[in-house]
Parts: sequence; structure tokens; C-alpha cells
Amino acid sequence: MSPLEEIRHSCSHVLATAVLRLFPDAKLDIGPPTDSGFYYDFDLEHKFTADDLVKIEEEMKKITKENQSFMRKEVSREEAAEIIKSRGQERYKLGRLADIPAGEAISFYENGEFADLCAGTHVRYSSKLKAFKLLSIAGAYHRGDEKNKQLQRIYGTAFSSKEELAAYLEQMEQAKARDHRKIGKELKLFHIDEEVGQGLILWTPNGAIIRQELQDFIGGELRKQGYSQVFTPHIGKLELYKTSGHFPYYKESQFAPVLENESLAQVAAEGCPCGEVFARLEAVSAQLAQKINSRTGRETITPDRIKPNEQLLNGFMLKPMNCPHHIKIFDSQPHSYRDLPVRLAEFGTVYRWEQSGELSGMTRVRGFTQDDAHLFCTEDQVAAEIQGCLSLVKTVLTTLGMSDYRVRVGLRDPDGKKFAGNPEQWDRAEAACRDAAQTLGVPFTEEPGEAAFYGPKIDFVVKDVIGREWQLGTVQVDYVLPVRFDLNYVGADNEKHRPVMIHRAPFGSMERFCGVLIEHFNGDFPVWLAPEQVRLLPISDKVEDYSRDLYAKMKAAGCRVTLDDHSEKLGAKIRRAELDKVPYTLVIGQQEAEANSVSVRSRARGNEGVMTADDYIAKLLGEIATRSLPVKAPSIKPEA
Repeated sequence: MSPLEEIRHSCSHVLATAVLRLFPDAKLDIGPPTDSGFYYDFDLEHKFTADDLVKIEEEMKKITKENQSFMRKEVSREEAAEIIKSRGQERYKLGRLADIPAGEAISFYENGEFADLCAGTHVRYSSKLKAFKLLSIAGAYHRGDEKNKQLQRIYGTAFSSKEELAAYLEQMEQAKARDHRKIGKELKLFHIDEEVGQGLILWTPNGAIIRQELQDFIGGELRKQGYSQVFTPHIGKLELYKTSGHFPYYKESQFAPVLENESLAQVAAEGCPCGEVFARLEAVSAQLAQKINSRTGRETITPDRIKPNEQLLNGFMLKPMNCPHHIKIFDSQPHSYRDLPVRLAEFGTVYRWEQSGELSGMTRVRGFTQDDAHLFCTEDQVAAEIQGCLSLVKTVLTTLGMSDYRVRVGLRDPDGKKFAGNPEQWDRAEAACRDAAQTLGVPFTEEPGEAAFYGPKIDFVVKDVIGREWQLGTVQVDYVLPVRFDLNYVGADNEKHRPVMIHRAPFGSMERFCGVLIEHFNGDFPVWLAPEQVRLLPISDKVEDYSRDLYAKMKAAGCRVTLDDHSEKLGAKIRRAELDKVPYTLVIGQQEAEANSVSVRSRARGNEGVMTADDYIAKLLGEIATRSLPVKAPSIKPEA
């Protein structure tokens, strides 16, 4: 572990120590460090409160002052079980003990009166923990499974110094104010309903406008680069994903296959236990195994996965990714080298089984729409196509004012065991990714082990306005799937050749991207994205006719405009427009009506004075057409 991880891991043990002092009946599950801090999961009849967090944190401070040493003790599996039982912690800890593979070292870490099954590592003394803070309480299912009991999770964070902690807490306060779940509710952008299901987003009319504007934007950029739009179904046959290798390779993050009615009746009649059902779902026919192994030139599908045809189960997958469908579109007709590159794009919804404890508003969901595209090209075209993909992502981020980002090049592990394909092809693909990343003129890092199983990738890691990083757009090079699906094109030599496949998604996920955008802009969207661009505020009934005529004129021009004709004072109307974060409000009085003009108030810049209605509409349409970002008025410094 890094020194910071050791601090956070040690804090999780001190947290558990403090909880047991205050609540001796608590049952412990697990308490690891995280990227932003640490947590521990507890089973306790008493429901933790905010007041409890204060008391627990105070007890943690006492423990750090006791200067307890963290001591590692290696034991046998039998001794470990006895220690766990002697402490009354067998409810969850025995299961965690069983997770440790045979032959692997089993150890406890002790500090003061506390001991926990743990591989480590930790700081040497609790006095080293000088900057920590408990943050929140949440529910978390044991092992992330909704079928298991829901435990209480206490989150905290820790840093090497109090200054770092203070800076992080300030960032957290800003993040809380900008939380997309809070702003999304206030601005009526999306809804999550328990009866529909957690992690499944219901886009409301306002949110749908933002989503559609983004789709129109990226769709226009795709057409400029020669992409063709396609549409594919939400499900596909199980064998399709066995051929691609996505099932069962990613089975832990996929919804379980949907059995055909005949197969369901078959297993029911046989009284098949669940384990056998899943084994038969994962199995392949000898024909498919032979086909894939002959194409890849090695034992890609091992004999243990082969079952007789009569034992195989037919079913469908909720689409976890779009690539197999796009492959089938490419393969539906013959191609010459003159056709390449073929660029297929789709805003396609896919489904992933995210653990309930990982779900978070729009940023971590179970059903999401990818701005997905797949390119099929010759090997000579790979470098240029990667650069084209990267330029597209750069255009998207720049247009949205997200210019602070870095690039991460994911490479295969040095031993390369979990990656498919030819090492020479991997070398060429990694070199192409590295060269393309260099052309962007932004910092980039190389991270071995972060490649997809089928090829290296380039990820865009974006920093938002309060300094948080988000992995968004991605570009991936793939030599493997064209082999598994036996794709080919006819080259200039009139022989068959294998195309190279490139996966590309500038937004990554529309849901996550919109969640990040909500927080990045704090709900103050640029006018081209704003669900409501302009609100008309008539001062009195005397200007009602003029206001309605202007409303109709702006509607006809394509503006998203509303008319606030409530019989309230102007100040109340302005405050309501501010709360709704409308980019422009137009105040209309008798003078404006007589002069065919409007008094313009910009949310970003304040009062912009009076201008004719036609001039304002032209100005607004120009902002929309150019996708301008809001520019705040410069602050006026007082004279010395």
C-alpha cells in the first residue's frame, strides 16, 4: 500500500475500535481504504445518527492519543477461526476468512484491545493518524448483494496533513452544493423511482432537452467525420456474447441471461439446481469452441466449458455493450479495402449489473446510453483513425468548457496473461495509442494493466471546476474481436485481410456525462443546453398582447422560451427565474412594448440594457448556433 492508503486503512481499524468501545454488540464485516478515504461496515440494531458520528470520531481521537501500535500476527486457518469466535465476530468474519485462498498467508492486525482479520498494511502507531474526519452513514448490503442483510456503512476520509484534510473538506462542501442529484431535482431534470429500479434513470422533459442537444451536437460532429448512424436492439443471443468473449468474461458485471421459454421449461422439468443452470449457460458447443479456437490459433475456449448440445441452454443477454451488434452490421455485406474505414455510430442503451452500494444518481447506473461508435479499418489506417477519434473527444470537451483534463494510456500487463491476441499486434496498437496521445498536447500517463482484454485504450480523465477527476471519453484499439468473428475485407491484392477495430465513446455514458455536466456548471447551463433559454417577465397586464406576440415570435425562431404572466411583483418573478437558473430574463414594460424592445437580464452578467426584440433574438440565436459558453462580467476593482 502507499503511505496514504496505510493511513486510511489504519483509520478504518481505529474506527472499528471506537465503535466497539461505544457499541460492544456491533458485528464487523469489512473496512478497506478507498480512493477518497475509508469505510467500515457494521451490523448493529442501533441505527447510527449524526450525533453518534461525533461521539465515534471523538473516541477515535482518544485512540490515536493512546499511541497504539499496529502489530501483524500471522496464524493458521484454524487459529484464525478461533480468534474470530472468541471475539464474537463469526457472523461475517468467518465468511471473509473462507475467501482467503488455500496456501495464502492469514494474518490479523492488532491495535490496543482490537484485532481484525487483515492482510495489511498499516502505519506503525495510531499517533500517526492526525488528519481524519467521519463523513456520513449509508446502507450497504453485505457483499453488495441485495439478497443479503443491509449493514450500516460509516464513511470517513484521512490525509497526511490537516491542511490537505481542510482542502478536501472544502471541496466536499462545494461538491455537496453542486450535487447533481440535488440540482437535478430542483431543475426537474431526471427522476429515479424505486418501483422502476435503482440505477435506472427516468429523463424528464427538461433533462431530455439537455440529452437531445448533446446528441445533436455529437451527431453533427460525427457526420463531419464520415460516420454512419445505426440502431441495434436492446438484447442479443447469448451465443453472440460467447463468441465475442464478453460472456462469461464480464459475467459479474452483467445481468443474468434471460432464458428462452423452452429452456426454462427444460430446467424446471429436470429440477436443475442454480449452479448447474449457470454452468450450462456458460457452456459452449464443441462446434463453437472449435470455430473460435481455430480462428485465434490457440485454446481460447478450454475443454471444461464444452457441453453436449442437448445440455446447452438458449437465452438472450440484456445488451452489456454495442460492439457485437455493430460487428454483425459490418459483416452483413462484403467489403473492399476501398470501403475502409467503415465508421458506425449509435446512441445505444446498454445494461450493467452494478452493485447496489456503488449506485450513485446518474454517475453510476445500471442502464445507460453510450455515444458509441466502432471503426473498421486497415492496419495502415489505425494511427490516423485514433487521432480522428481523439480530436473528436477534444472538440466535445472544449465546446463544453472542460479544458482541464489529462490522458491515460492503458497498456497490457507485463506478463500479458489475461489479454487476448497476438503480442506483435499489441505492440503496434500500443505504439499507435502512445503516438496519438502525444499529438494532443496535454499531459498523459501510461498505465500497465489498464487495457481492455482485447486491446490498449486511451481514456480522458477530466477535472471539473472544483478539482474532482472523472473518467469520461475513451478510445480502444481491438485486434481480437475481428478474429473471433472472422471479419475480413478484400485487399488490393484481391486476398482476404483482417480489419482492425476501434471502439470510441467521447461522452462515455450520457447519464454519467450529464451528471458531471450538472455539477460542472452548477445547473447554470450555457444557453444552447439550457432546458429553458429565455423567460419573458411582463410588468403588467397592459403589455400582455406585446408579450404574447414576442413569445410566439421567439417560439417560431426556435427558442426555448416561457412567459411568466403571473400577477406578482417583478421582484418575485426575477427571484423565481434565478432559482430556476434561466440564462436570460426579458423584462417588458410599457416603454419596451411601445419601442418593440426588451430589457435584458443575463444570469451570468446581470443587466445588459435595452435592445430591440429583433436584435436580441439575433444575438440569442448566434449564441445558440456557436454553442457559446457563459462569460461572466468582469469584476470592477475599487480605485486606489
